[in-house]
Formats: sequence, C-alpha cells, structure tokens
Amino acid sequence: MSIHDDDLHGYVDRQLTVERRAEVEQYLADRPEDRARVEAWQRQKAMLHGLLDPVLDEVLPPALLVRRAPSPQASAWRALAAGVVVAVLSAAIAWTARGEVDRRAAQALGSVGNGASALSGFALRAAVAHAVYTPEMRRPVEVAADQEQQLVTWLSKRLGTPIHAPALKPVGYELIGGRLLPGETGPVAQFMYHDATGQRLTLYVTREPPKSADGAPTAFRFGQDGPINVFYWVDKDFGYALSSSVDRLELTRVAHEVYRQLGGG
Repeated sequence: MSIHDDDLHGYVDRQLTVERRAEVEQYLADRPEDRARVEAWQRQKAMLHGLLDPVLDEVLPPALLVRRAPSPQASAWRALAAGVVVAVLSAAIAWTARGEVDRRAAQALGSVGNGASALSGFALRAAVAHAVYTPEMRRPVEVAADQEQQLVTWLSKRLGTPIHAPALKPVGYELIGGRLLPGETGPVAQFMYHDATGQRLTLYVTREPPKSADGAPTAFRFGQDGPINVFYWVDKDFGYALSSSVDRLELTRVAHEVYRQLGGG
C-alpha cells in the first residue's frame, strides 16, 4: 500500500474518496508514529477552526460592498498598496491571534490533574509548542543537531543574547535540534531531545519571564496540561520550561541537570 504525506493531509482535510480514506486508516492502524502526526494535524485544524470560524458569517461593512471602476493607474497603485497592507495585517493578526490559539490549544490538550498547578504564560506556551512539534517524525526541528553550532549561533542572534543547548547525554537524552518560535513580545527558542526509546522532551527558552509582585524571580514550579508535564523556572533574565510526557520524577531529574549546566548551580 503506497501512502504519502499528500494522502495524510487529504485524510485530515476530508478530501479523500471513501475507498482511499479506508486505505489510509488501515495504513495508520499499523504505524503509530504517522498516526501521531495525523492526530497533531487534526488538533491544529480544530484549534484554527475554533478561532476563525466565528468570523466566517460576519456581515461585511457597507463601505466594503461598494465597488467602483478604477482607472488602470489607480488599479496598479491599489494592487501594490493592497500587497503591503496584507503583509502587515497578516503579521499583526498572526501575532495577536497567537495568544488565543495557545489558550484554545491548551484546552484541547486536557484538564489539569494529579495535584499539578495550572499552566499560564510562557509555561503554557511551552506545553503547546511541545504538543505541536514533538509528534513530527520527518521534520520536528528547523535545524538538526549535526549543525548544533549554527543552531546556537542563529538562536543567540535572534534572542539577542548567547544561549546554548544543554548536553543531556549524561542523563540519557540526545539533542535532536531546535527551532525559533514566537513568544509574547519576541522570539523564543525550543530545543528538542530524545532518549533511546524515542521519548521526546523539549526545552523552551525565553527572555520574557514573568516577575513576582516584589520583583523577585518566580520559583521552580511543576505544572501539567493533559499528558504533558512541565517543569519551569526563572533564572536571572531567562525563563525555562522543560516539557515531556515522562513522569514528574524523571522530568525533575532532567531539569536539575539543565539548571546546573545553565549556570544555576
């Protein structure tokens, strides 16, 4: 049976014939990694629908319904202006919508339990990023570990300060690579690791951590959203969040090593 990514995307978008859909379902039944990718795409699609569907039926303002026949010169200038406006608005809308997408994505992941605190701020965004990217098998990161120096240089430049990926082989995890993500007010970095069984964890690094009312950094904390556990803390000007579906004890063990290597002692 020949199944490609186009078939998987068509399955998620419900664009396959009944026969082809049955073939894809049979294919996914024996391939948990591809099934996890498809489920991640379905979650993303549901989140986008939840965010954007409410505006589909909104009535257009009367001013937008009036059409006049412009001159050729006006058409050219308007086309150019429209391109600029679309580019600016697209960036602004994406940035504004990100917070709402994060919130709805967290709801989709599941409810808080097992005595863990509810996630918010950069810890919540770290959990969402973990849920979105770790199911990917073919391209889970933008820059792979075999180009670690280029990855670190790139992320350091974008964050405006030197950062590095902790070496976690002593605690059983190897670097897969990393990527740049949008944060609340600027870019953040995500490093991804896996162990010998394929279990993945991600380290989210941001320069926009929250501060407590008296100006002191927030303490070490543990939170959970559905199957994702997050151990997060603030050290100096950085916020760190380590996310994985491993249990709390294992995640704490790895977090201590990360904290030690990043200069926390």
